[in-house]
Amino acid sequence: MRHTTPARRALTALLATTLLAGGVLLGQTATAEPAAAKTVTCNVTKLRADARKERDRAAQLRHLGAKAEARKAAARADALERKAQQCVDADNNSRPPLWK
Repeated sequence: MRHTTPARRALTALLATTLLAGGVLLGQTATAEPAAAKTVTCNVTKLRADARKERDRAAQLRHLGAKAEARKAAARADALERKAQQCVDADNNSRPPLWK
């Protein structure tokens, strides 16, 4: 039974170290800059062109009979379209109103 004591001590020390490190990480994230402070630039034309290429690729794969790959390509195209629309919406919402 004596051989389990050092292992128990090592695991306790490891657990304590992990908890302390986690507390430090959580403390750093609380003081970090908010994500809204960053400026993100989107190339909407490129995003939509990439989505069109993915849709064409999905159609070609579907024609060849590779249904799973075609679904993945279509999903990537949908994601690119969604991201492009989010960029357009963010640009529209960030401008000051016309009536001021």
